[in-house]
Amino acid sequence: MIHTGFPAGGPTLGEVGERGVIQAIVGAAPSAVNGDDAAVLGPAAPNSRVVASTDMLVQDRHFSPRYTTAYQVGRKAVVQNFADIEAMGARPIAALLALSAPPSTPVAVVEELARGVGAMTQAWGAELVGGDVTSSSELVVSVTAIGSLGGNLDALRLDRARPGQRVVAHGVIGCSAAGLALLQSGVDIPAELAPLVAAHQAPAITPGRGVVARAAGATAMTDNSDGLIKDLTTLANASGVGIDLSSVALTPDPLLVRAGELLGTDPWEWVLTGGEDHTLVGTVDGSAPVGFRSIGTVTRTPGVRVDGAQPAHAGGWESFA
Repeated sequence: MIHTGFPAGGPTLGEVGERGVIQAIVGAAPSAVNGDDAAVLGPAAPNSRVVASTDMLVQDRHFSPRYTTAYQVGRKAVVQNFADIEAMGARPIAALLALSAPPSTPVAVVEELARGVGAMTQAWGAELVGGDVTSSSELVVSVTAIGSLGGNLDALRLDRARPGQRVVAHGVIGCSAAGLALLQSGVDIPAELAPLVAAHQAPAITPGRGVVARAAGATAMTDNSDGLIKDLTTLANASGVGIDLSSVALTPDPLLVRAGELLGTDPWEWVLTGGEDHTLVGTVDGSAPVGFRSIGTVTRTPGVRVDGAQPAHAGGWESFA
């Protein structure tokens, strides 16, 4: 069953005040180190470095209650930030949540959102360790992720791809975009396509895959947040290389094909430009690491191609479009 909508009724943020809002968040996502002026984290492992990233979700720009739940927004906010930590080959260890919302927002919305944040941080063995709340005209959710990069190996930077390497991916590609298209279309969504909707509402990757890839010799990595062609173009340009993707490896699966038939859309558009799957995409010498699959090769010729030709679809998410 597909669930959408935010809770309604009950006390509002304006009625309970800042302290009540914070208590609601801490109660929904408890942590022993959350509650002071700042969180004091345990000592990092020997020979490790701190990795940090932040991202935000704005209502009616990045999500809408018409297409998702507050719980799913909380999960999504963590995944998009922890995917950035994983893409560096690091392990997420903590998250900070900054939340602004209209005073008329029901407390239940914040509680549900915080439960989503808590559930997803726990999936990585991490914690929500602090944050901030304030009033605004719209709901904005911002998560800062903190990670640990252990050992002497280099981080998986964008500028470390080399010609001759294999391009590998972990996670689905195109499913989030297809799920959003289904929700926005207003059609009666068949039960068989519910996994596509779920991929948009709460994208997921397996915790630890970035660490595995780094240990297996990966050199560069990113996550598919803005569109496969767009994100790989960023990686290729930073490294001064090209990428040739395999159409066989990227062939839309039956669910994407079925959704394309239902909506009259070429499923390749979702695969190549969709984004928001937060799939980890990287480069490696030799075989694909455990949990990854090969989707192409790194070349000396600049640009991103599919089977040596310009992709049928390009573009992707633009923050200020």
